Amino acid sequence: MSAPHQKFFSLSFWKKLVAKFSQTEKILLAVFCLIGLSALLFLLLAHSPSSNIPTRGGTYREGIVGQPAFINPLYSALNDTDRDLVSLIFSGLMKYDQDGRIVPDLAQSYKVSDNGKVYEFTLRDNLFWQDGRPLTADDIVFTIKTIQNPAAQSPLRASWFNIQVEKVSPQKVRFILGQAYPNFLETATTKIIPQHIWENTPVKSLALATASPYLIIGSGPFQLENLQNRNGRVASLQLKANAHYYLPHRPYLSKVDVKFFSNQQALIKAAQLGKIDGFLLPPSIQFQDKKKFRVYPLEIPQYFAVFFNPDQSNLLAQTSIRKALSYGVDRAAIIQKIFHGEAKPVESPLLPDFYHNVNRPSNAYAYNPSQAEQIFNNLGFTKLPDSSFRAKTITEKNLPLFTSRLEEGSRGTEVRNLQKCLSKFPSLYPSQKVTGYFGQQTKAAVIHFQEKYYEEILKPWGFQKGTGIVSKTTRKKLNEVCSTKKPPKVIPLEFTLTTVDQPQMKAVANLLQEQWAKIGVKVNLQFKPTAVLESEIINPRDYQALLFGETLTMRLDLFPFWDSSRRMSPGLNLALYYNDEADKLLESLRQENDLAAKQKDYEKLQTIILNDAPAIFLYRPLYLYYLSPKIKIGPPISKIAEPSQRFASIVNWYVKTK
Repeated sequence: MSAPHQKFFSLSFWKKLVAKFSQTEKILLAVFCLIGLSALLFLLLAHSPSSNIPTRGGTYREGIVGQPAFINPLYSALNDTDRDLVSLIFSGLMKYDQDGRIVPDLAQSYKVSDNGKVYEFTLRDNLFWQDGRPLTADDIVFTIKTIQNPAAQSPLRASWFNIQVEKVSPQKVRFILGQAYPNFLETATTKIIPQHIWENTPVKSLALATASPYLIIGSGPFQLENLQNRNGRVASLQLKANAHYYLPHRPYLSKVDVKFFSNQQALIKAAQLGKIDGFLLPPSIQFQDKKKFRVYPLEIPQYFAVFFNPDQSNLLAQTSIRKALSYGVDRAAIIQKIFHGEAKPVESPLLPDFYHNVNRPSNAYAYNPSQAEQIFNNLGFTKLPDSSFRAKTITEKNLPLFTSRLEEGSRGTEVRNLQKCLSKFPSLYPSQKVTGYFGQQTKAAVIHFQEKYYEEILKPWGFQKGTGIVSKTTRKKLNEVCSTKKPPKVIPLEFTLTTVDQPQMKAVANLLQEQWAKIGVKVNLQFKPTAVLESEIINPRDYQALLFGETLTMRLDLFPFWDSSRRMSPGLNLALYYNDEADKLLESLRQENDLAAKQKDYEKLQTIILNDAPAIFLYRPLYLYYLSPKIKIGPPISKIAEPSQRFASIVNWYVKTK
């Protein structure tokens, strides 16, 4: 640095310079320095990071296709709309958090004893229903016992089978399981209903009484405030933050306005017009105007399959036919044509790509129509003339009418058959009487018959005249002449596929019908409304093949779906599957804690089920949740137990900040 520059930056230089200033000049210099420092500080603060703190207020508008029917935890499993509303209004002992983990909800804590057969829950302090009444262990006991009551007809009854519930104290409740079940905490996510609201309602009337909005009282983050009807339909439903909610803070959102639409097109139009802030779409529906929304793909442990009922169809009772049908299904085509790629193929009920608990099956049924047709050919099912469908033709042997020695004095059915046969020859048996008694007239007719067919009946024995005794050669000729030949029996390769009367499911059923038609199988389709399907088709197991979905728990447990003890309602074994080795594995897997051993057993189970082919596993859809950017939800949700769990962290959602 040069000498002049060193002089400029030296402290002594500035001291000498300021000493030469007048008093006024010194004051002005101080003022300018102060202004400069203030400006610098302001600029630094203006460009520093700031934070917006969530605050209460604002309304979230959710769009839903469908109508509420039973806003009651006991029946909400039958309707996606009801499940959504129940998840906002009601609470359970446990709940899923936004990461899919099971955490305490109404329970403050729990303990497990007796080798996993006893669960005791302690409730939080100061729990209240939305009407201000205390929530106690009595409400828990009342809810579970009502679910277990067959008269209530709750679809949750199977989940609470063989479980005792008892009150320990006003804040403690105990469950005693018939056998250890590590996944019981998921069962404990069942939402609780208030005893003081429902205890005087007859159990058989619970479902109908649920339709009254005045009875919709829960303990969840939001409570019913208003309900609007239009043209006999529920148009919208307003929820407000529950002032009695137990968490340290009430929901940030003041209100949730749920708007109901009759179809997906109406919902999409409302989204495009900015009338709703969030909505869930199945992947079969495309939403083009995505710029206004953030999209959250949601994975759910749910799969759809065709379940075969061997009790209702002799064809489907044959393992080889079920395997051939499996080879005839093109999953990739279903996923592309109906779900636009927003679904994943399913080859096994263990969902390896979701749980990561086992490897992909080595004996999965990849699309192979040639293999399917080869199996049908080997079984004798060939294409019918002038038809693209297959059938099997069986020629049945005629059973002989006469097997006994008959002579004068004989009686019985064979004698009656003999007289009927001889009546075909009036010249041989003029009286044509059918009495069942072998008398003189019958004997004379037999003699005439023997002489008529002398070459075949009498000559082999060396007789010239008839004997009147029905023995070996006479019986043979009588059976030949009198037996009615049965026509060939044609068994068509045909069955009926039943599913719910819903656009997506109908589209899948129609595509399956097309795919199976290509390999010569005729499939009749039957569509039923949800309520009818549940009560008249699934519960009595009145179907040949059922296209349906099963939703598993976040911790894999296949026992309710594939154990033979769950074949009949209220069990969930829709294929009526029975395999003794599979039953033993399903039972032991519930007790097994060693992960390596568990994986080995799961892979054995997977192989057994696929070898038996009780169902054709098709796909699991990815649900797409669209949210306005103005709705802040924190970390995104990816894996949830069911679609309604998209609201798992709604107490932390917010619109307003400070």
